[in-house]
Amino acid sequence: MKNQMILRVIARWNIPFMLVFGLYVITHGEGGPGGGFQGGVIVAAAFILYGLVAGADRMRAILPRRATDAAAALGVLLYVGVGIYSMLRGYTFLDHTAILPSDPGAAEPWGMTLVEYGVGLTVAAVMVTVYNEISEGTGPDDGTVPATAALTPPGGRVEGSDGDRS
Repeated sequence: MKNQMILRVIARWNIPFMLVFGLYVITHGEGGPGGGFQGGVIVAAAFILYGLVAGADRMRAILPRRATDAAAALGVLLYVGVGIYSMLRGYTFLDHTAILPSDPGAAEPWGMTLVEYGVGLTVAAVMVTVYNEISEGTGPDDGTVPATAALTPPGGRVEGSDGDRS
């Protein structure tokens, strides 16, 4: 894709809009269509699109494995942290009334938004990690054993492969 100049330019122009739209979907997920999972996928798609048009190595330089692992853990921590905060305040797990006991109606959107951001962060980080793992290049040109060679028995002959079915 490095020779496709128009595609690269259009993709790079769209990436900021994809990121903003992903954050919008996460933020407004508690009151409408969308949520953490959908928004996280959109955010991850923006980074994966960058990896496709600029190269996986450049994307891994921006988001190394350590960063995506930390982001996934931070998302889970945010999600669970909201629930534990509720329990420490004497409410049930993920009872958002604990955030603002004087006005439970106003507490619900805050609690759900925090939970949705936790889910979105985790989903985006995991999807980028999956892309990074797939795009690392474990093919025959980098000195590793191809996947099909690992399945071939010693001697290279697979029984019944030469056409005789005896």
